[in-house]
Amino acid sequence: MEYVYDPPQEAPRILHADHEILVVDKQAGLLSVPGKGPDKADCLISRLKGIYPEVLLVHRLDTDTSGVMVFALTPHAQRHLGLQFEKRQTKKSYQARLWGELAEKEGRVDLPLCVDWPNRPRQHVDHEHGRPAQTDWRVMRLEDGTTRVRLMPVTGRSHQLRVHMAELGHPILGDPLYAEGAAQDFPRLMLHAETLRFRHPDGGQHMTFTAPVPF
Repeated sequence: MEYVYDPPQEAPRILHADHEILVVDKQAGLLSVPGKGPDKADCLISRLKGIYPEVLLVHRLDTDTSGVMVFALTPHAQRHLGLQFEKRQTKKSYQARLWGELAEKEGRVDLPLCVDWPNRPRQHVDHEHGRPAQTDWRVMRLEDGTTRVRLMPVTGRSHQLRVHMAELGHPILGDPLYAEGAAQDFPRLMLHAETLRFRHPDGGQHMTFTAPVPF
């Protein structure tokens, strides 16, 4: 079935705004930035520009992932935040629901990733050419043959959480790329960026933002 981009139409959910930064709860199904072609021009940053014309990108979330994103409102803030992400000084945690029941309570996935060129945008594990990728995970509870987990990415590779959970044998529910069969049969990707912690570009104060989990 051909993919049709049909983003939700609700207005952006602003969690915080000041003279340097803008923190938003991104909806699932909405691109972070424009995709290729006019049919994918509608995205979070273009909607935000209607309210904050000076808004600048710092990082991204996958289209199907919801949750906390920070944007810069000045070039200084963009540089400052960008370096924090690059140097892994930010702290991120996600909630996800996985297919099946995990036997262990917590662990770390340490598998290098790179793009699966013939099957883009899929990523895959590649021990020869992949870039290092680590994800810490902790079970929150078991739910009717599925597992709710908290995911703490150490690195920030594309599709990292989705590939790592699939490699555990427990793909994220509703994942159109890495889940199969009944695990795909959910109304959305069950992955949400719940918290984001970083230092404010003006003064360096640590700030933590949380977006309620919608599933």
